[in-house]
Amino acid sequence: MTDTTRTTLFSGGAAGSEASFGAAAEAHGLDEVTFSFEGHKPQRLRGLRVLSPEDLALRDVSVQYVTRLMGRGYPSHGDEGSFRALIQSICWQVISGQEVFVVGEILPDLTVRGGTGWGAEFAKLCDKPLFVFDQQRLGWFRWEPGRWNPARNPLISKTRFTGTGTRDLTEAGAQAICDLFSRSFPR
Repeated sequence: MTDTTRTTLFSGGAAGSEASFGAAAEAHGLDEVTFSFEGHKPQRLRGLRVLSPEDLALRDVSVQYVTRLMGRGYPSHGDEGSFRALIQSICWQVISGQEVFVVGEILPDLTVRGGTGWGAEFAKLCDKPLFVFDQQRLGWFRWEPGRWNPARNPLISKTRFTGTGTRDLTEAGAQAICDLFSRSFPR
């Protein structure tokens, strides 16, 4: 069990999974850092850290690289700047945590659906312990090099962890987050 007085959640505070991670962290007495940037409107404001253009530049990544790595299209031209800031802020979230928890859907190509997928892929690139609750298969999975293995009842075991995921949080996904915190920080 991790000491709640020294544990910090890093997230983006968006509606859905990130807001649920934040609410659970607050309910269990954990610290919270919510990364944002100019023009972004997170749902959670607790521990808000607005990244400056200089901060974002420290985690620069090209949209073309992410597009190739993920094997799917992302915004280009007019929306590329805001999307780039979003993927840079996701890099801050992942770099800051010692382990990463994601709620979403694992696709047949082993990536995770949507923008959430970049967080999972970046965690793989950073060699961070990575867990995904797949809302379609109703279970947790841990990334092992080259494959996803079922992870029965994972725990938050590090003092700095990242919680991110889909905006389309299902009841099962929300319950998985609540259960993760209850197992990790029993009262």
